[in-house]
Amino acid sequence: MPIYALGEKTPRIDPTAFVHPDAVVIGDVTVGPSSSIWPCAVLRADHGKIVIGSGTSIQDGSVIHCTSTYDTVVGDRCVIGHGVHLEGCRIESGSLIGSHAVVLHNAVVGPTALVGACALVGNNKIVPPNARALGVPATITQGVVTNEDIEHSAQIYIRNASWYSEDLRLLD
Repeated sequence: MPIYALGEKTPRIDPTAFVHPDAVVIGDVTVGPSSSIWPCAVLRADHGKIVIGSGTSIQDGSVIHCTSTYDTVVGDRCVIGHGVHLEGCRIESGSLIGSHAVVLHNAVVGPTALVGACALVGNNKIVPPNARALGVPATITQGVVTNEDIEHSAQIYIRNASWYSEDLRLLD
């Protein structure tokens, strides 16, 4: 798997995390225990840092970046769907970001919140705890998301990370 230092910026990946061989991790990136980084995901921390908590999945084709002003921080037990773009934002623990959603600079997705597929959470936008953000730009509905809505998906990817770590093999 391509894991790159950039000058003094070196990724720190917990030994219990799974990083797929086709994912790319560059620079000041921290990946926590039992987290997973799936094929074609790119985590590039060149001008700031990226922190991924424990038990979080960064799914296929997602791009996680930061800026010199805003780090990107993803909490514990988050589900970051396929093709998501996170840049200079904070995703609190227990949240789900749907496939192909975009969350931009200085935006905050509160704990146990859900950003729907293809939604755009623009600069400086706040998605409160237990809220759902849908559309472009995202419209927020508060008080509709529960831990049970997200925990099942988080558990699937924690189990998949363990399974893939043990059984994935390249065939010629």
